[in-house]
Amino acid sequence: MSGVRASPSVQIFTNMYKVINYIKDSYDELVNKVSWPSAKELSNSAIVVLVASLLIALVVFAMDKSIQFVIQSIYDLLR
Repeated sequence: MSGVRASPSVQIFTNMYKVINYIKDSYDELVNKVSWPSAKELSNSAIVVLVASLLIALVVFAMDKSIQFVIQSIYDLLR
């Protein structure tokens, strides 16, 4: 293919323009198009995540202790 290639300095400016345009578009989207939660919604979500995390931690703890008990019982029987 025969084509005219841009000089490296033109390619740099073209790439910089693309990056700057991307940053401007991202900023515009974050400021004008994203619906941010209110402080109350954010607080409620944080509480839900905290409670869910504690419940999962308790379930994992119970499973760990149960498996430890079963394995220890089997080990004691084989001694």
